[in-house]
Amino acid sequence: RWSLPMAMSITHRGTGVALSLGVSLFSLAALLLPEQFPHYLAQVRALSLGPSLIFSAKFLLALPVSYHTWNGIRHLV
Repeated sequence: RWSLPMAMSITHRGTGVALSLGVSLFSLAALLLPEQFPHYLAQVRALSLGPSLIFSAKFLLALPVSYHTWNGIRHLV
């Protein structure tokens, strides 16, 4: 049977893998793409995305980081 600690452990591993892949892909892109980061940031800003979409994207990026961090602290305690 599924239990809460088992589900939290699986989710912790999943967020760890996702964060590791995200950092690896970002680093690889930083090495291989021809322009510097400010150029690509300006392209994203030029899309004129609404504040709600930007907030949602930031939330979706911060959620796995915060979950993984707090669950790791919970595990250590």
